[in-house]
Amino acid sequence: MILGWREIKPGFVITEPGNASSYRTGDWRTDRPVWDKEKCNKCGLCYIYCPDGTIKEDAEGYFSADLFYCKGCGICAHECPQEAITMVPEVEE
Repeated sequence: MILGWREIKPGFVITEPGNASSYRTGDWRTDRPVWDKEKCNKCGLCYIYCPDGTIKEDAEGYFSADLFYCKGCGICAHECPQEAITMVPEVEE
């Protein structure tokens, strides 16, 4: 059984190794990136600088983050020369 961070209680002991592909690490996020395609010049710097490799290119050459794994660090927004990425607060559903 895989638990999200919200289900893990204090004192929980991890007994198995894991990685980002096994766990939805995006649940840790407090902010998420939002791309403005009007400003984006498709340079790919967000893709290059993403420390988790969560940013993918679509068929049109635009980029977006896989929010299952994006931790909301904001490096993509900081490195974007066009200021096409804005970090917005995550809203719980």
